[in-house]
Order: sequence, then structure tokens, then C-alpha cells
Amino acid sequence: MMPLNVKERMHTRSELVHSDARFDRMPYRIDLTKMSAHALDRLIELGALDVEVFGDGAAAALMPDNVTTPQVTDVLGSAALAISPAVGRDAESVWVLSPRPTRIGRVRIVPAHLQAEPGALRLNDGPAFGTGLHPTTALCIETLGELIQDALPDAVLDVGTGSGVLALAALTLGVPRALGIDIDGTALSAAAENARLNGLEDRLQLAQGGADAVTGTWPLVIANVLPAPLIEMAPALVRRIGHHGRLVLSGIVVSLEHDVSEVYRRLGMRRLDTKSRQGWVTLVLQATW
Repeated sequence: MMPLNVKERMHTRSELVHSDARFDRMPYRIDLTKMSAHALDRLIELGALDVEVFGDGAAAALMPDNVTTPQVTDVLGSAALAISPAVGRDAESVWVLSPRPTRIGRVRIVPAHLQAEPGALRLNDGPAFGTGLHPTTALCIETLGELIQDALPDAVLDVGTGSGVLALAALTLGVPRALGIDIDGTALSAAAENARLNGLEDRLQLAQGGADAVTGTWPLVIANVLPAPLIEMAPALVRRIGHHGRLVLSGIVVSLEHDVSEVYRRLGMRRLDTKSRQGWVTLVLQATW
């Protein structure tokens, strides 16, 4: 794996990917049989999104599309290399070579195949959204940590649970129980496996469907999806919020923040806080009833 000092020189580029690159740019991967220190520095200078150097000297890098392959070959000289499409993670908007441990607020997330310290949240690497690397996921986990520390709810509803990362993070932070719902059965299977991996299957309930597929109310509701479904499901989602309950909405691009916020304001929600990162916004709302 890449030495720590190399990661520091890259300024943890996996955390710096922003919304401008999520659809209109397609990075590509290069694999080398041998990487010199000079070549590594030059790739980083060119803007490599991620680099890993392996024990045998072989290496891989993700390059942004504004760096041409002739530029790369000029830097690497005659080194044997292969070029292939990059594989995006978290809805093809986060570009990293492989999962890695990360700390988000009070939660430490560790890929399932690595050793994890007690209290860390382990996640399988899979197609379901929610590895912890996407800015919206990070914003939600940080917000969860703050809200739970302020007032511990007895339960959390996670709408569009994906990998289950937000519901599981809430349980890790001390919430007694959580319900994760998703319209995608594959995502629910991934969430169930992640719950088992962390010994949290008895505290996480899963159900297929949207906000209108469940009954009851919750003191804390999270929905990290996209602006269109957030607006569409707003009436049903608001009905799931209990007395003075709090709602965390994310997956909102900056340009649509007002549209989403206004819909929920008209339904009786009051804005408590707004957080933004790399072109994304997370809203914290509270019921006025």
C-alpha cells in the first residue's frame, strides 16, 4: 500500500473530489509494473486523484480526464503501464482505487477486509451507496454525531439507507434502534450484511419501500438521496417525524438548496442548521408541531 508520507503529499485526494467532477468528467486508471519516487511525485503534481504503491514496486493511479495519456507517458518514460477506465464509487462520483479507513466526526469507518479497532464501523465494499467517502455521507454522519450528542433519540429512521451506513453510524453512536428503508432490494441485502458484520442486526430493522411504506413517527429522520425524490416524498416524509422531531436532508446540490428547503418549510419544518461541502448541502430541520 502507499506509504503514509505519500498520502500526506496527496492531501488525501479521495476526500477532495467535488460535485463538479461527478458526471462530466471520467477519470482513468493507470497500472505500472514499477514506480519510481520521481515518477510518483510527478503524477501527484499532474493531479492524480489517488495513488497506491504495492509491496513489489508495482503501482496504480487514478488520473483526471484533463490529464492526457501522452502527458502521463512523458512523465513515466518507458515504464510499462496499462490504461483502463476508472471505476467510480458512491454513484460514480468518488474516485478512489480501493476502500480505506476514514474517520468522520465521531465515527471510524473501516473496510470489512481490514482489521478494525473496537467501536469502529466495518463496511463491505459493494455497489450500494454509502462508503463514507462521499461528501453527503460525511456531512450526514457529522450531523448525526452532533444531534445525538445534543439529545439522544430512542430511534432513527434512515430513508434510502443504501449500504446502511447512516443507520449503522447512528447505532454506533448510541441510538438504541434504527429502521432503514430503501426501494432497492439489493441495497437492503447489503445493509443487512453490514449489520451482521458489526453485530448490530438485532438493533437494525430493514424494510423495502419509501417513506409512505412505513407507519409511525420517529424523533430523528435522515434522508440522503437526491433533490427530486426529496421534494416528491416530502409530504410522506414529514408524516414520519414526531413531536418536535428533527429531519436531516442531504444529497442536495447547492443550486437546489432553496427549492428543497422551501417545500419542507411549507409543510411546517423549521430550519435549524445548514452544512455544505464540495458543492453539496445538508439541511437540518425541526418539526414545529
